[in-house]
Amino acid sequence: MFIQIIQGTCRRPDDLHATLEEWRRDLSAGAVGWLGGTYGFTDDDQFIGVVRFESRDAAMANSERPEQGAWAARLAGCFEGPLEFHDCEDVTLLLGGGSDDAGFVQVIRGRVDDPSRLKAMFADTDALHEMRPEILGGTLAIEADGTFTETVAFTTEEAARSGEQMEPPADVQEAMAYAMKDARFYDLHRPWFDTA
Repeated sequence: MFIQIIQGTCRRPDDLHATLEEWRRDLSAGAVGWLGGTYGFTDDDQFIGVVRFESRDAAMANSERPEQGAWAARLAGCFEGPLEFHDCEDVTLLLGGGSDDAGFVQVIRGRVDDPSRLKAMFADTDALHEMRPEILGGTLAIEADGTFTETVAFTTEEAARSGEQMEPPADVQEAMAYAMKDARFYDLHRPWFDTA
């Protein structure tokens, strides 16, 4: 799987939402290898889109379509200032990946010097699901320099906040302290989803 993260400041959420819906309606059928996306806004007008493709080649082929370029220009016009793009070929799924049933999504961006240590946190999904049943799934996308974007889908924000109060085992605490040092959290209170 290949993930592209799109982020920028947007104070025209209705226009942006309509532009994304236009892509879904008019262009998604021609995007070979597109799997879906998770989208939302933070309280401080940050838009984050986490778009999934089967491969980097599929994502690049989509970007090279003339109609995609014209649409991307309209999308950029919805933002205040430049957009950030992060391309990730190193993708790990948590509990099978995200979920379109999520009522709340948290996106975490940070950087680690040992990506394998971060990915190991995703390995014991049975224990995680038992400890935090409100987690429906997630994705971990890592760039070449160790920058990561973790996307976690929760049943509801209330359940997520309740789960945060639980004391995890010592080894999990240690792993979290390593991974989340200097990380930034983006809360998407009203996420929306597309699936191919």
